[in-house]
Amino acid sequence: MNPTLRSVPLTSDAGTAWSVRAIEGPVPDRNSALLGAPVDATVPGEVHTDLLGAGVIPDPFDGDNESKLAWIGRTSWSYRTVFDWEPDEHAVQELVAEGLDTAATITLNGTELGRTWNQHRSYRFAVTGLLVAERNELVIEFAAPVETANRLSEASGLWPHTNLHPYNAIRKMASNFGWDWGPDVATVGIWRPIRIESWTGVRVDSVRPLAGLDRDRGVLDTRVALAWSEGFGDDATVTVEVGGTTTQMTVSAGTAEVGVTSTIDAVDRWWPRGYGDQSLYDVAVSVAAGARTDSWQGRVGFRTITMNVAPDDDGGPFILSVNDRPVYVRGANWIPDDAFVTRLNRETYERSIRDAIDANMNLLRVWGGGIYESDDFYDVCDELGVLVWQDFLFACAAYSEEEPLHSEVEAEARQAVTRLSQHASLALWNGNNENIWGYVEWGWRAPLGGRTWGEGYYFDLLPGIVAELDPRTPYSAGSPFSYDRYIHPNDERNGTMHIWDVWNQVDYSTYRKYKPRFVSEFGFQGPPAWSTLTSVVHDEPLDPYGEQMLVHQKAFEGNLKLERGLGEHLPKWKDIEDWHWTTQLNQARAVAYGIEHFRSLFPLNTGAIVWQLNDNWPVVSWAAVDGHGVRKPLWHALKRVYADRLLTVQPREDGPVVAAHNDTDVAWSTEVTVARRSTATGGEVLASETFALEVPARSAVLNSLPASVATPGDPATEYVEVRGADGSTAYWYFVEDTALRLEADAYTVKVADSSRGGYDVTVTATALAKDLALFPDRLEASARVDSCLITLNAGESHTFHVTSCGNTPKEPLGVPVLRSVNDLLN
Repeated sequence: MNPTLRSVPLTSDAGTAWSVRAIEGPVPDRNSALLGAPVDATVPGEVHTDLLGAGVIPDPFDGDNESKLAWIGRTSWSYRTVFDWEPDEHAVQELVAEGLDTAATITLNGTELGRTWNQHRSYRFAVTGLLVAERNELVIEFAAPVETANRLSEASGLWPHTNLHPYNAIRKMASNFGWDWGPDVATVGIWRPIRIESWTGVRVDSVRPLAGLDRDRGVLDTRVALAWSEGFGDDATVTVEVGGTTTQMTVSAGTAEVGVTSTIDAVDRWWPRGYGDQSLYDVAVSVAAGARTDSWQGRVGFRTITMNVAPDDDGGPFILSVNDRPVYVRGANWIPDDAFVTRLNRETYERSIRDAIDANMNLLRVWGGGIYESDDFYDVCDELGVLVWQDFLFACAAYSEEEPLHSEVEAEARQAVTRLSQHASLALWNGNNENIWGYVEWGWRAPLGGRTWGEGYYFDLLPGIVAELDPRTPYSAGSPFSYDRYIHPNDERNGTMHIWDVWNQVDYSTYRKYKPRFVSEFGFQGPPAWSTLTSVVHDEPLDPYGEQMLVHQKAFEGNLKLERGLGEHLPKWKDIEDWHWTTQLNQARAVAYGIEHFRSLFPLNTGAIVWQLNDNWPVVSWAAVDGHGVRKPLWHALKRVYADRLLTVQPREDGPVVAAHNDTDVAWSTEVTVARRSTATGGEVLASETFALEVPARSAVLNSLPASVATPGDPATEYVEVRGADGSTAYWYFVEDTALRLEADAYTVKVADSSRGGYDVTVTATALAKDLALFPDRLEASARVDSCLITLNAGESHTFHVTSCGNTPKEPLGVPVLRSVNDLLN
């Protein structure tokens, strides 16, 4: 039998040579040659990375280059290739472009094939009869993205949006135009694969293998969309193979879609991490019509996912359940992992997703100002058991529901749901980020003047598409949302909540004033690692308010908020070294404070999704892992407070309590000792009591802190340690650090080569040593440490292990490489 499809890739890795040149726009004199002399381009790629690779521009992330290179986004660009074509017997030839960013005109051998203006969908252009033997010329001209967005916005009317550019007028990655954590590097390019497909008879256009459960049996409902060449009249046999089961169905010529149901006995279920194994099954779909065949391969996991938002006595919950088991969500928001997304690959995705797993997370929310991620992202989440909350791509703006935007939204949504519906990790489709909240509270109604703003997308179009194409996956209209049109969308008692008065207006102690059912956004800023920051910020002297520092701080009054956010928690810095350590520490403290409070409310609270896991360039931001992949102190704090079992001390009306949340399938039973101790040398135990801690599986308990321990003699020199016999710990302080008396000389340090490679730094406390942190990247940019924010009682030791390619540092090791709260107060 003959394959139906012949695919000829036109990508750089397949040997196709591309070039790019500027065709119109404010190209600086020093780059004026771009208007006449093209440079080599990479496909898939982006114009910024092409220009950078050709040595035409400096690194857009360095210094103030972002503003110096703003002309790129106001310039139109032409990509061109010449390729050979060998004619064949097939009846149909098509140019398939999986991703064009964004407003493009496509021309083959002088004939215009079409125009696009949606980065988030693929396109298929008929080229039958246009291809010639041997030399063919393909030209894709991209209109300047910033000017295109402005033109479309002016033509259709101004719809409210955040940030500088009207990103809501064009279907392009919103954050590519800049965000409060990301650079304004509006780019163009052929950002996903492009190829010529030649075929005859019948072709598999798309496959939606929807895997579910019927008791212990797996049920796979495979929806196969077929395309037929004109005049082809043979019937076709569609075959689906999964889990050792083969199911066939015969369809007549011209059938647009067929559904094939397969049943697998005693299937192994797919579970998120922490609940079971991630069992995945290969799926093979083939179609045969006469002598023609085509095929598709994929992978599924058999599971059910439900969303419970039914009203209860406390308002309305938000509970995600997998295979009928509620999941307490310990998650993070995910932004595109690089401002230039074509530099991402399977390896980079897996590294970043492992950042989430190593911090004990079980869910990533793909935020609506980014992209529908590559298949690599979802494949890794399937394999590692990370649930995916997928936003549709609408964020912080009002959107027109008129043409031509409406048709583009529908087309991209249908493609996205079709492509992603196979993934076991896909837990939720979400209509938008903050747009319902924005309409209610951000002053949009007056400028809109009764015009559409996106409501029809979130409540009609998108849920209808999900119900049609992926009915096994829950849909939420937005985040935040209260699941009732008559309740404020950001009400703490109902559904999902975003908490942004903390950071923007009030102290992080405000977290405890809320009793949220579920928090899908909250966070606090801090700078990246010192090595990351100083690789791009070159102010002399280095200062929080330096010119280049503020280029790498995108939030409104961001560094002022870092300063104000210290409150009474930590002293104001004396120099830039202290600024860096203090603000990183305060970021970690603030977020951990919120999560410990939320978890102490279980089962009222059913999860939290911190903003944010990752950065897309070197910047001061809310991220736990910076733009160079360095795990900030916040990441280490998340690892602790997102642990399967959490011990924390929380205030209640009747006094402090020991709150224990056991998010495992095994009962937690241990003996807990609570001790009031002195901060001074020797760490005298002033009072101590012991009790038995018993926490059933997937449960939480509260135990009152004994009065003898909870009542200090001198609040400034005493603290409470809670220690389980299993090694779990928690601390409680009677005053903020600015009023706490800590010894200046509270620990000794020893450095030694490690048998594991790198070196070990062992710290031994002689008095309370609070929040010890080691920053080996100050000695060698590539060095990494395994732990951070370690508190030691007098007599205790901790060893930091450092992976490093450099030499083991010599003792003594102190500020600024080894930091603690002690050195900030002394």
